[in-house]
Amino acid sequence: MPIAVDIDVMLARRKMSVGELAERVGITPANLAVLKNGRAKAVRFTTLAALCEVLECQPGDLLRWEPAGGGDGGRDGAGRGEGAVERAAHGVPGG
Repeated sequence: MPIAVDIDVMLARRKMSVGELAERVGITPANLAVLKNGRAKAVRFTTLAALCEVLECQPGDLLRWEPAGGGDGGRDGAGRGEGAVERAAHGVPGG
């Protein structure tokens, strides 16, 4: 995917666990893992803002563009992208 996610870099810098970040942001560890591992198709600005607030960083510290070069197209094993995961995380129907 052309957008790389560097959440794990910021977690290491802040000496914070995925579980702690998920709890402080208000999403499940599973949904955070989808985003962190680059399988997300979308992220809500509210979620991005919460990540930035908790990690005390800018969106560009978490996301960066890379030239396309393979991968699984950003799909998880169920064939659902982050949009469905984000909707489920925030109680929004659809998918």
